[in-house]
Amino acid sequence: MNKQLILVKRPKGIPDASTWTMETNAIPNIMEGEFLVQQHYVSLDPAMRGWMNDTKSYVEPIALGDVMRAGSIGKIIDSKHPEFKIGDTVSGWGGVQQYAVGTGKSWYKVDTSLAPMTTYLGTLGMPGMTAYFGILEVGKIKEGDVVLVSAAAGAVGSVVGQIAKLKGCNVVGIAGGKDKCKYLIDDLGFDAAIDYKATNIFEAVKETCPKGIDVYFDNVGGEILEAALSKLRLHARVVICGAISQYNNMEEVQGPKNYMSLLVNRATMQGMIVMDYAPQYAQAAKDMGQWFKEGKLKSKEAVYDGIENFHETFMRLFSGDKKGKLLLKVLE
Repeated sequence: MNKQLILVKRPKGIPDASTWTMETNAIPNIMEGEFLVQQHYVSLDPAMRGWMNDTKSYVEPIALGDVMRAGSIGKIIDSKHPEFKIGDTVSGWGGVQQYAVGTGKSWYKVDTSLAPMTTYLGTLGMPGMTAYFGILEVGKIKEGDVVLVSAAAGAVGSVVGQIAKLKGCNVVGIAGGKDKCKYLIDDLGFDAAIDYKATNIFEAVKETCPKGIDVYFDNVGGEILEAALSKLRLHARVVICGAISQYNNMEEVQGPKNYMSLLVNRATMQGMIVMDYAPQYAQAAKDMGQWFKEGKLKSKEAVYDGIENFHETFMRLFSGDKKGKLLLKVLE
């Protein structure tokens, strides 16, 4: 049987457990041109909160009654597709369920002799790609730049900071708690870290970036975005990747009041969605894989067990109770 998490209502504010229901259905039969994946892990990402809203976005909202959308990885256990064989490890958009049917579209094979499955949902998956294109293509970093990263201990932010260090930048990370800040400096090689829970964020940004900021990579929005805008240097670049502090707002999203800093400093603020860079994924994967192989890029995954524990695990995205990429093991 196939356990599936179904979206049954659109949440307002923080989603509670009644947002979804768990169904147990027969494992689907495949047709010609399809394959069946036994899923091992699903990816939990902040973007999932936005996909539950019935609003215009870069992808269609998840329909009520559908399986909760999520990236996933697993092994093919049955195939009627000429290019995908039984035993292949594949990653794609399988959703929060134990078995998924693929046609080849939006699914790709991965080599688990080079890295474990979990890494392909993190550093070598969409979060890593987001970091790669966000900091290199949108942030346009160059050697010597001062780079500030929010949610720096998370799946995207941790990779952003590491890539910036590889490119010769001075990197400051913002995270919540002493343990995460220590992780940024001791494990990932950041130059400095700000614990936003224990300090005035405006004063801390001023202290750690005394000459100002060349690139700010934003994953959180809100007050931290305001603080970053207050210290932009001439021709700075602000990369808007996410705004997790705003996703569960019951009121209007808090917009930047400091936006005139963009004018004064002739700076730019640009949103980025990783799907826009799909034609360049192969080159990014090659670069990231090489850095990972050489030990220049570290990966950390926070793995929790059991599809039944989806809600509790998903909430860790918003409480900050995790480091690195958040994953749920759904294989029994």
